[in-house]
Amino acid sequence: MLVLAAATWFTFREKAKPREEGGCIVPIASMQERRLDMERPRDIFERKGIPRVDTMGDPAIYFPDAEESDHNEAYDAGGTRGRQGGQGRAFLGVAAGGGQLAAPPAAPVEGPSATEQGTAEQYAHREENDFHRVADDPLSTFSVDVDTSSYSNTRRFIASSQLPPRDAVRIEEMLNYFKYDYAPPADGKPFSVHVESHAAPWAPKHRLVRIGLRGNDPEFAKAPPANLVFLVDVSGSMSEANKLPLVQDSLRLLVSRMREQDRISMVVYAGSAGLVLPPTSGAHRKEIEAAINNLAAGGSTNGGQGIQLAYQVAQDNFIKDGINRVLLCTDGDFNLGISSASGLSSLIEAKRQSGVFLSVLGFGMGNYADSHMQQLADKGNGNAAYIDSIGEARKVLVEQMTGTLWTIAKDVKIQVEFNPAFVAGYRLVGYEKRMLAARDFNDDKKDAGEIGAGHQVTALYEIVPAGQDLDSISIDPLKYQKPQAQVPAAASPEMLTVKLRFKAPAGDVSEKIEVPFTPPATDAGASPDFDFAAAVAMFGMMLRESEHKERANWGLAIELAKGGLGSDPTGTRKEFVELAQRAQALATKQ
Repeated sequence: MLVLAAATWFTFREKAKPREEGGCIVPIASMQERRLDMERPRDIFERKGIPRVDTMGDPAIYFPDAEESDHNEAYDAGGTRGRQGGQGRAFLGVAAGGGQLAAPPAAPVEGPSATEQGTAEQYAHREENDFHRVADDPLSTFSVDVDTSSYSNTRRFIASSQLPPRDAVRIEEMLNYFKYDYAPPADGKPFSVHVESHAAPWAPKHRLVRIGLRGNDPEFAKAPPANLVFLVDVSGSMSEANKLPLVQDSLRLLVSRMREQDRISMVVYAGSAGLVLPPTSGAHRKEIEAAINNLAAGGSTNGGQGIQLAYQVAQDNFIKDGINRVLLCTDGDFNLGISSASGLSSLIEAKRQSGVFLSVLGFGMGNYADSHMQQLADKGNGNAAYIDSIGEARKVLVEQMTGTLWTIAKDVKIQVEFNPAFVAGYRLVGYEKRMLAARDFNDDKKDAGEIGAGHQVTALYEIVPAGQDLDSISIDPLKYQKPQAQVPAAASPEMLTVKLRFKAPAGDVSEKIEVPFTPPATDAGASPDFDFAAAVAMFGMMLRESEHKERANWGLAIELAKGGLGSDPTGTRKEFVELAQRAQALATKQ
């Protein structure tokens, strides 16, 4: 028995080994490997000094690297999560990366389960944004983000009766999943900018500022010709029903909208990569669909080779002033060739100079490599979405097709300057992976996010009004210098100014838009959109267990969301209310 236990421990150590430093690697091993005999007092794990997480009387699960983690968070089979010390039964553990956990598969799937395969989900860890003193740091700068994958991935966890790992929750992607009633741009401008401010629901003494950005939204019929390369992962890990079969269904939806002037190619990769569909007119739908129908999964995952071939095909068929894009469909678990996040990111970063952009569509669970997907989309001048259902595929590839495929601006940055006469401190809610230095705003060599036709960007700032106590702001004021304001604060009625920089898709020089915001003399009450956005942010703060959540609670988030339903033509806001209610029920079980 001791020999078997030792072998099991070695196997788990190998599977739990992190693939990338600084990321959150989520190991999933089989229950046979992980469950130990509690009646054996001198277990091999105890001899090695490995801490036991579970103290609730169930068979224990040990985590070889738990002593290296600041927050050894665990999930049980019912979806609850707890901390080391017995707050909930442990189901999955933290590997040497010291991050949060993913849940087991939501439902049985065909073939070996993720648990049996010993695979893992990966999420990058980022500390949430803290408060800044305006006297010391009056500028807040970040890159826009139109990704939505965090919301649909979170929905997948909750639908399977599990709260998501905290690192899977990115509030900006949840905010940007929803459409808001922002007026379209006028006077020939590519963007409109909107600002609204009211009391922060979770901290009534503070203010919440909502900044909304909306791009031009022309119909796809007016879009230039498209040169699209479908890059499909057909490795063995894609064999499950919610992976390659869902990829095929999703691509068929997109193909149904293609025009005669559009060209579709398809590259697949497993142990090696190959071209399975040469450039084909969108009018030849049956030929394209036949290639999609013939896809089958098997083998290892040489993602680097697939990416190189897909970009080569896209470049060989490049359409000047057209849409040139690679659509990568994968679970992100690259394990052959150039497989590291840094190696793939460098490859994508070099390829984007060709003018070919990238969309990343994530599928599956158990070994979903979210951290890889995010890096590839960011470096490839593209966007990332997580497809958990055919309904989500329809939203991303049909209803929002122009935004997904047609880029109208690149390297889009936002900088907000706060007036110290009105604002003592601030924090940006979310966008942790998109923060920039103030000097980056005017640096046209600095890469930033892209915006597609009709895309919206929503950002929330929590504001500490001037004159209020700053004890909650942890950053000390500067001792030797103070920033010099160009305009005396007292002379301006403006609370803040929103500055926006962007380039044309093929341009190298940015343009700038400035929009000052003066708060109204009387508060007429928040709009339904404002309340709903606040509810979504609160939802994310609760899931992340934010240190800034103050009075935030599930009930308040749900009531705000109900009040902010508006017309809700697609039903996504109603779905959010139901999702928040399920999350509340799961949280109360902890």
